[in-house]
Amino acid sequence: MCDIGGDCLKAMDYKLDRKTILKALSLLDDALRREEVIGEICIFGGAAMILAFDGKFTTRDVDAIFVPKSTLTDAIVMVANQLGLPAAWLNDGVKEFVSAKEDFTSDDMPDFENLRVIRPSARYLLAMKCLASRIGGYGERGDISDIKVLCKHLSCQTPESVTEIILDYYPPSQIPAKTQFLLEEIFQDFSSSEL
Repeated sequence: MCDIGGDCLKAMDYKLDRKTILKALSLLDDALRREEVIGEICIFGGAAMILAFDGKFTTRDVDAIFVPKSTLTDAIVMVANQLGLPAAWLNDGVKEFVSAKEDFTSDDMPDFENLRVIRPSARYLLAMKCLASRIGGYGERGDISDIKVLCKHLSCQTPESVTEIILDYYPPSQIPAKTQFLLEEIFQDFSSSEL
């Protein structure tokens, strides 16, 4: 999807690091304060991993669900223009993958005056990452490194222990076969001292 200015190449090439994400969120907070509005944003995916678990990586965008929708949508475009980001730097495309079981936390997330920032719990984030099971490719990180970080954080010892976590959030019919294969491969690669 191209940004408003039509600069698709810039949108595809841009990477957001921890510093840029924090600056952008701070500018969203400023915009909400000027409007005298309190907003909430739940950050998913790679951006949640960067902010809460592993700040050395980058992501192409911030997957999030946010309210109030219209005020924050306008602010997102304004921040994109201020920082030279693609208009879709923050988007709500993740909403179709959200579990009916709400399990969110503000732990390890930035704190602002008018913008509450939350994320899925580590268990929920692991379930989402496993459901996606993206391998990655040229210029793409995929989900494997995030799954490893979360498994270590949660002290998961076997593919079955991870599958139990996934089933807490999603029905068996939603779990693709590639997820089990990926988990088996990950745990084969781990030595017992790594987890």
